[in-house]
Amino acid sequence: MDATDLRIVDLLRGNARLPYAELARQVGLSAPSVHERVGKLEAAGVIRGYRADVPPETIGLGVTALIGIVQQAETEIDDVVTALGALPEIESCYFLAGEESFLLKVRVGTMAELEQLIVRLNRTRGVARTRTTVALSTKWEGRPQPAR
Repeated sequence: MDATDLRIVDLLRGNARLPYAELARQVGLSAPSVHERVGKLEAAGVIRGYRADVPPETIGLGVTALIGIVQQAETEIDDVVTALGALPEIESCYFLAGEESFLLKVRVGTMAELEQLIVRLNRTRGVARTRTTVALSTKWEGRPQPAR
């Protein structure tokens, strides 16, 4: 990737619906050239997809929590990851250094649903224990960092 590709990626991260003509204007290329570059970035996996940014509470997901998981000794990481991947409430899963092996960002509709999810997590093979922090509000998230 060159500096122009990085600029295109930055612009699309800010607004994925920018027309090719506007992208071209901002990076100083023709629209067909930008279209070709975007296609190559998609094919290379640099651009993985485009999504609608919807406030979670507007679709009934008003509770956000971070759940740390301590993995049981003698269990395979891949087995735990597979089990976690089957839970649709988990929005993000991070593998960590430290006492906790994973940090999950979850979204559910109610505290009762969060409680049920925590019970299911604690019954998951490979999970020794969990630690949950409930977010009172979200000030911002998903803020893209400038491409380097």
